[in-house]
Amino acid sequence: MRILIAEDEPVLASQLKKTLVSEGLAVDVAVDGAEAQYLGETEPYDVMILDLGLPIRDGLTVLKNLRSGGNDTSILILTARNDWTDRVDGLDAGADDYLTKPFHMAELSARVRALIRRKAGKTTPVFSKDEVTFDTRTNQVMVQGIPTNLTSQEIAVLSYLFHNSGRLVSRTELSDHIYQHEGDRDSNTIAVFVNRLRKKLGSDLIETVRGRGYVIKATA
Repeated sequence: MRILIAEDEPVLASQLKKTLVSEGLAVDVAVDGAEAQYLGETEPYDVMILDLGLPIRDGLTVLKNLRSGGNDTSILILTARNDWTDRVDGLDAGADDYLTKPFHMAELSARVRALIRRKAGKTTPVFSKDEVTFDTRTNQVMVQGIPTNLTSQEIAVLSYLFHNSGRLVSRTELSDHIYQHEGDRDSNTIAVFVNRLRKKLGSDLIETVRGRGYVIKATA
């Protein structure tokens, strides 16, 4: 899953990125509103974390511009403002959730996971298919109740396919959602990751539709 952090405070932006990357997410950072809006309009993010107090173009304007342009990325507002009217303005402009600084990183991570699930139409943080269980809160994968070690890239692919279970996902779409903005998005490597997952989790979990992509059939 790809996340955009729009935050002009370097220390906070670094902490946010470190936390989310450690959870297996691909994270980009924008330091002003103009960059945030450009990336939001041109990159397929799953969640945007948007500070209202951005320089050049404030976060509320960025939010309104994205929504007026038809962008439906899930957006979590971050702000130091504690006036309830700011929260209302943000939500009414199209924000999906709201956090006021200071906040605990664990709460932000949980809210990001919830937004990802909601966008995918999922209600539980734990996905199960046949003998495989994937807990999105911890990125723990189990096969027949036994923990299985996966690389960060394998987890990223598995997570995206589980969140989009029942829907065919192309290699290009997978590449767009597991790599950072400046990452090497070679869609051919997706086949390598899928083959590794099949060896570790079973050959029937991920189905290939030749020439079109991959799918995990309906999950519990």
